[in-house]
Amino acid sequence: MDEMTLAVEHPTWALLLIAAASIAVLMLLIVKVRLHAFFALIIVSLLTALVAGIGVGDVLDVVVGGFSTTVGNVALLIGFGAVLGRLVEASGGAQVLAEKMLRTFGERKAPLALAVASLFYAFPIFLDAGFIVMLPIIYTVARRLGGSFMLYVLPSIGAFLMMHALTPPHPGPTAAATVMGADVGTVLVVALLVGLPTWYLAGYRLGLVLAKRYPDYPVPNLFGEPEVKEKDELPAFGIVVFCLVLPLVLIFFNTLSTTLEADGTLSDESAVFALSQLIGPTPVALLISSLVAMYLLYIRPRRGRGESVGSALSDLTDNALAPVCSIILITGAGGAFGAVLTATGIGESIAGGLDAMGLPVILAGFLVAVAIRVAQGSATVAATTAGSIMAPGVASLGLDGFALATVVVAIVAGSITCSHFNDSGFWLVGRFCGFDTMTTLKTWSVIGTAIGVMAFLLSWVTYALVT
Repeated sequence: MDEMTLAVEHPTWALLLIAAASIAVLMLLIVKVRLHAFFALIIVSLLTALVAGIGVGDVLDVVVGGFSTTVGNVALLIGFGAVLGRLVEASGGAQVLAEKMLRTFGERKAPLALAVASLFYAFPIFLDAGFIVMLPIIYTVARRLGGSFMLYVLPSIGAFLMMHALTPPHPGPTAAATVMGADVGTVLVVALLVGLPTWYLAGYRLGLVLAKRYPDYPVPNLFGEPEVKEKDELPAFGIVVFCLVLPLVLIFFNTLSTTLEADGTLSDESAVFALSQLIGPTPVALLISSLVAMYLLYIRPRRGRGESVGSALSDLTDNALAPVCSIILITGAGGAFGAVLTATGIGESIAGGLDAMGLPVILAGFLVAVAIRVAQGSATVAATTAGSIMAPGVASLGLDGFALATVVVAIVAGSITCSHFNDSGFWLVGRFCGFDTMTTLKTWSVIGTAIGVMAFLLSWVTYALVT
């Protein structure tokens, strides 16, 4: 079923009016009426579908399809990531890492240290899974040093956003590079040249500025009350690092083997390639890492002290999964809202108009990506779709090498801009950080938009220098 053909055709101004009205009603229900975000999103999704002219018989299919697709993509990542994060926190692993980080960098540089660690952790792993695993470490450092939680979490959010939006092997930039015929390695080089200063100014520095608006923001207790371990109960630093790095290694193994298979270096019938496809996908990598962490961080130390681990480990897993069920439902509802807006055709309508306006190709690509991002929420879909729309025009200019890579980076910069209620990341990060809806708009959305705009401007400067 092609969702783009379900709605009655409307002029662009009418589609914009429908989208704006639906967002206004959503804000009214969540902010003023205080209706739970899950109910508000589903209600507004259904009403928007009907107003946009989607047939009554298709409305539920669109809403459920968007919900199930989003939940199918994120539920395993959130679930396994939450368990892994809880194991790191409950075992004292987060305490070990926090103390090591503070001894190495000092208390004053703790926000920078967390942001740099997030940069490395975000490189091969999806934003939602990586951020959830990093959270217990951020929680622990924030509790240890005191002050606002915002001071420690916002710089890390900026790091995850930049890496997810701009750098291969993340799916958005990889797909955009592929459909536009750009070399992925060159795109990675340009993305880092553009992305690192963007992260520092629009992620780290802006995060510190925004944190000052929330001087007493408390640390959430998403995984329950923290427990300070005695020194002899703490796991070894190397074991904790191994448990956190293991999913990165497995995911990178999958990415590398897939790349080698694509260029013919590795056969798709080889045992190495088959193994990478089995253990390297992010959900499986997090499952394996969670099981390894269960043994190394929880079962083995307690057996060594003669403690029972049977029901305790089951209770720990339940405690980790219980709080994230609401987050998964809200995230899925955000996907349903995005699917409805997509079915109205607003993204394609606006993107087609921008593409036909004769703007500079790099500006048109950025604006097309922003339009699709605002309309349907997914950064990956926005990057891929905008890349496909712009590919013929870019090809007609004969761009290649660094020039083509800068256009790709400009497009994926647009894909992270203007996050709002139809973005699953908006709800996921906001709820894990204990933010209400308005706070998420004033932090996550502002940082994401700043990163997108600055990355685009730096890409445009780079494009001007190489053409």
